[in-house]
Order: sequence, then C-alpha cells, then structure tokens
Amino acid sequence: MSWFWFYSIAKVLIAVLLNLLTRWQIRGKENVPNRGPLLVVANHLNLADPPLVGASLGRKAIFMAKHELFHSRLLSYFMLGCGAFPVHRGRLDRRALRRADRVLAKGLALVMFPEGRRSRNAQLLPAFSGATVIAVRSGAPILPVGITGTEKIRGIAWLWRRPEITVNIGRPFHLPPINGKLSKAELTELTNFMMEHVAELLPVEYQGNYTKQRV
Repeated sequence: MSWFWFYSIAKVLIAVLLNLLTRWQIRGKENVPNRGPLLVVANHLNLADPPLVGASLGRKAIFMAKHELFHSRLLSYFMLGCGAFPVHRGRLDRRALRRADRVLAKGLALVMFPEGRRSRNAQLLPAFSGATVIAVRSGAPILPVGITGTEKIRGIAWLWRRPEITVNIGRPFHLPPINGKLSKAELTELTNFMMEHVAELLPVEYQGNYTKQRV
C-alpha cells in the first residue's frame, strides 16, 4: 500500500517516544494473532491511544477515527498516511462500515474505540454499537485491549514524570451466534458482552459502566 512506508516510520518514531517519555509496558502481546482478520477494541483515555495501540500490537493495523480529526489538513495527512479512515459518530455511517468490511476481508487488523470519545474520568463509558455490527457482519475474531495511564498525559509536567502506561491485551474471542436478523436488544447485549471483555483487562477503578456486580 502507498502508506506503508509512512506507517512504518511513524511506528518506529512513536515507539522511541513512548520509551523515552513514559514507562510503557505491554502485557499479553502473545495473544495477538500474527495474521488474519482481527477487530481490535480498546478503551479510550487520550489522543495518544491510537498510536499507542498501533505500536503495541506488533502488526500492521488500520484505525477507524472520528471524522472531526480529518478537518485539519496536516492531521488528516498524518491520519491517512497511517492508514486511518473517518467515521461519523452518532449515526449509521454505511461508507465507514463498508470500508471496515474491506479491511477485514483483506486479513488486516482494524482498531476501534467503541466508546467513540475519550473518557474524562478514565472510566469506561457506554459504548456505541458500531464495533458490534462490524464484528457480526465480518465474523472476525475480536481482540480486547485495556489501556491505563494515558489519562496522565496532560499539560507539560507529565514529560518529567514519565507516567506508567500499560497496554493489556486479552485473548481473541468471537461474539455468540445470532439466528436471523439482529434485534436492538441483541445488539445491546452483544455490545455489553464485548465491552465486558475490555473491562476485565482494566483495574476496577477504570471499569465504569462495565463493572461487574459483586454478590
């Protein structure tokens, strides 16, 4: 692909910066399949999360990113150069869905942040159903990822603190099979099922809306 050289250089630079400016650790990297379609779903705390996940996976990944990030010409060039594509939040974006289908059909990894926005308090927010729809349409395995520490990247002072950032990668899984047309209730149930896998990779104080009820 035309953006391969850009992606490769950016990935190396991001890894260097992460090692210099943070205490970056990756857990569960052995859970990442080396090849084949893969839908990666992660929680979202900071603008640094997409490049962080990309550098942590160990394989080439495509990102679905909110449409607003492509309004800036410079940022748009960077995003497109890294293989990202836009999605309109809050409505059914059929063009983005078709693009996601093509990415997975080619056996690539697609990264999504189902919450659709950054969490201001570091806790999981209610997720949109887009990632669930893509998982059902494609049948691709889902790789859950839990991110902690990037919420500390604020202002300038963090540069001297070298915050501890952890990318916790779980085991791939598939959504339970659905017979017939997917109902709204089933879509909600599957989305919750998916996000609970992400929550399990996070400390309790990060789990937010997906904290398991304790008896």
